Amino acid sequence: MRRIVRAASWKDLPNCEKHADLCGVCQPSLSTSSKICCIMRKSNVMSDSGGTQATSASGRRSTDMVGKALAVLSLLGDRPAGSTLSELSRAAGYPTSTTYRLLGALNRDGFVSLDEVTKRYHLGLKVFELGLRVSQAHGFTGVALPIMQELSAFTREATLMSVLDGHQQLYVHYFEGPQQVSVTGEPGRHGPLHCTSMGKILVAFAPSAVRDELLATLDLPPAGPHAITDREAFGREIAEVARCGHAISDEEHEAGIRAVGVPVLRPDGTAIAALSAAAPAFRVSLDQLIGFVPALTGAARELAVRLPVRA
Repeated sequence: MRRIVRAASWKDLPNCEKHADLCGVCQPSLSTSSKICCIMRKSNVMSDSGGTQATSASGRRSTDMVGKALAVLSLLGDRPAGSTLSELSRAAGYPTSTTYRLLGALNRDGFVSLDEVTKRYHLGLKVFELGLRVSQAHGFTGVALPIMQELSAFTREATLMSVLDGHQQLYVHYFEGPQQVSVTGEPGRHGPLHCTSMGKILVAFAPSAVRDELLATLDLPPAGPHAITDREAFGREIAEVARCGHAISDEEHEAGIRAVGVPVLRPDGTAIAALSAAAPAFRVSLDQLIGFVPALTGAARELAVRLPVRA
C-alpha cells in the first residue's frame, strides 16, 4: 500500500535538502518521508525542464557521481583562472550541496586545489601528473618534442601536433617558432576540424567509417573569413587532402593565420596524429607554406616509426 503525503512543495517535506541530489534514486535506509521527498524532487526537476534530465556543460548526461565529478573537472579545465563554488554549480547544473561534496572529495585526493584567499578552485597537481603519464604513453613528450623542435628550426615557424577526439581535435604538443611574432598553441585544448589544416588531415585520414560520419554530421560554422561552411565543398576539400597528402588552412580558423598540415600515419594508412606548421599570413605566403610540406612529411614519417601505435 502506497502512502501519499500532500505538501505545498518538496521543500515542505522533512530531510529534502539532505537528499535533494538523489533525484528519486532512494536508498533502502532512507525514511518514507525522505523517499517521497526525493520522488517529488525528481518530479519537479522533470516538470521544470520539460521532461528531460539536466546535462553537463560538455553535453553528456551525468547522473552518477563519477560522471558528475569528471564534468566538474572538465569545467575547471576550461577556466585557467579558476572558479568559485557557485560558478561551478551553475555551469554544471548541479545543486550547490552536490558540487560542494564533489569538490571536497576531489580536493582531498589532489585533483582539485582551493585558494583559501580567493575561494577559487583550480585543477590540482594530480591531474597534471596523470596528463604527463598519458603524454609519455603516447610518446608525445620524449619522442615528438625533439622532432618538432628540429622542424621549427627549419621552418622558423610554430609546429603543432593534434589527435582526433570525437568531432574535435585535441592539441597534444606545440613548439614555438623563433620569430618574435609567432602563432601559439595550447596543448590540452580542443579545436575545430573543418577550418584547420590538422583538422582536415584528421578527417581525411580517419578510418573510413569515422570519416564518412564526420563528413555527414560535422558542424561547419564560419570560424574565420575563409572557412568552408558548405557540406559538399567540405567533402571535395577532404577528398583533395586525401589525394595530395597535405592540407592548407588559409585564414579559415582565424584571420591572419595560415597553416599547412600532414598526417602521421599508421601502417594501415590512417592517422595517428596530424602535424602542422603555422604562421602569420603577413609573413608566409601560400607558396611558402607548400614549400614546408617535404620537411613536414619527413618529420611525420619519423614520428610514425617512433610513436607507439595505438588502436
